[in-house]
Amino acid sequence: MDTYITYIFPCEYPCDKSPRTFDIVDYRLHRLIPYKMRHRITFFHKYENGVEPTSLKLAGRSLSGPDIIAEREDRITLALEELPAEIQELLRGCQELYIRWQKPAAFDIIGPWSSRIPPGLHVFYTPGNSGKPDGERLCRLFRTAFGPIDCTSSESFTKLPNDRFSHSTAYQFYHVLNDLSHFSTYLQQYICVSGHSECEARAQRLVNANSIDLSYDTLSHVVKVSSLWPHEQQPLSIDSHPDHRAEVGIMMPDAPPHLEAHEIGVTGLLTVLGEDSKPAPTLFSFPSRHKHADSTFSSSFLSPTGLHPAMQLRISSSKPPMEGPYCSLHAYLTLPRTIFADRYQLGDELFLSSKNLTSLRYISQPVDLEAPDYTMKLWGSSILLELKAPGAKDNEPWTAEIPLHLRYLSPARNGYKDINVPWPAVFWACTAEDGTKFSNSPFDRVNLGYDGLFGPRTLFWHVDPKPKAGENLYQKVQVPVLDLVRANGISTGTATVVLMGFLFVVWKLATVCLGTRRKEKGRKRKKW
Repeated sequence: MDTYITYIFPCEYPCDKSPRTFDIVDYRLHRLIPYKMRHRITFFHKYENGVEPTSLKLAGRSLSGPDIIAEREDRITLALEELPAEIQELLRGCQELYIRWQKPAAFDIIGPWSSRIPPGLHVFYTPGNSGKPDGERLCRLFRTAFGPIDCTSSESFTKLPNDRFSHSTAYQFYHVLNDLSHFSTYLQQYICVSGHSECEARAQRLVNANSIDLSYDTLSHVVKVSSLWPHEQQPLSIDSHPDHRAEVGIMMPDAPPHLEAHEIGVTGLLTVLGEDSKPAPTLFSFPSRHKHADSTFSSSFLSPTGLHPAMQLRISSSKPPMEGPYCSLHAYLTLPRTIFADRYQLGDELFLSSKNLTSLRYISQPVDLEAPDYTMKLWGSSILLELKAPGAKDNEPWTAEIPLHLRYLSPARNGYKDINVPWPAVFWACTAEDGTKFSNSPFDRVNLGYDGLFGPRTLFWHVDPKPKAGENLYQKVQVPVLDLVRANGISTGTATVVLMGFLFVVWKLATVCLGTRRKEKGRKRKKW
């Protein structure tokens, strides 16, 4: 994560023989490669948790002060040439690559990071000029960085409708990933220099992050890595390497004059380490497509689940977050291939109305309705449903039901298998006023799976998930499967029944044949 990586090089770096990411373990530490990166650190706190500017100590390229209760976001920007050769080669074959991870636990947001996605690992990808996805190489990188992931080739990805929505990527992949412990170990072992305690400490802190974003596109030609930590006590001690540009912001929400409905206002202190002599006060606003709706939702499966479980969403309010513009409530689901939705069932308007659903806005393709789980390579499917909220006057909790279906799974010893189904992302999509322009926001996330399915003037108001105490944002479903312990008995019984049936048929045929012969002999005797 930090400034240096060490290798033994067979040639001057970078070159064709430079070590690849997956070959690093075969090299010994010998030479340092400086990473001339840019680092932005943002603390976002409530008004009552602010720090006095006089308590901050700025000395050269270091900033220190008292601990602060705040959210923290770190964003590191790297030029493509600053990355290991294997990753350079992989990214040069991509037009876009976005990797998103969100932890499967509910957390509160007070800063401008309101966007939500279903928990787990999300990958959105557009291949380069050739147009042919290099899924095998991508999957190899994912398995190396994130651990055992069911990704093997391009067949593991679903195709996205980028022909209809130009700002959408071409392919998507998803995996249920509980934490970033493997990714943290990967960074410490293969990215950080041996003994570089600061880099290793940063990698270890990723285990406690709420979310991680990695972004690359050919237009910017840079890689951006963003990580967000929860609202808690944060140490205020930052050091910067001389070859890096480090910017630190200590912010809180505010309302500058003439703040518009699609904007967020902040105020606080900004400083560039090594350039400024003291933190500078600032007040500014910026457009944001993602905001926080003043409501919550919970998700559960109706009991008994059976092979056709129904996911019930309970929303605390039916009141839209904005008055005037058209707003509609949506649920975006990423379903592992063990469970799926039937697009034909969700095309019946009368049936949808009975479940408080309006329509199926999108479902990824293909979705095989008959194939068992163990014969498929595809990761699963994603769907976008518009929910049918009651009238705004009835501002009370209400429910919607989403019918789903389980696939046949491989046998297990106890006759059951557990699968994890992530909670959906629930949000209001509101149309901004004509003439509204969303310039680049310093904090907005893009390519979240659902944002590419809406127009560029859409505002997203996110409904917070609210699980019960002790629960996370993965729902466990117990699926009945073939019991391996009883499988032999079932096989023997089946074979016995088949054999008995065969013998019964033979006996019947023999009885008929013998009866026919006796009748013929009786007729001949009568003739004589």
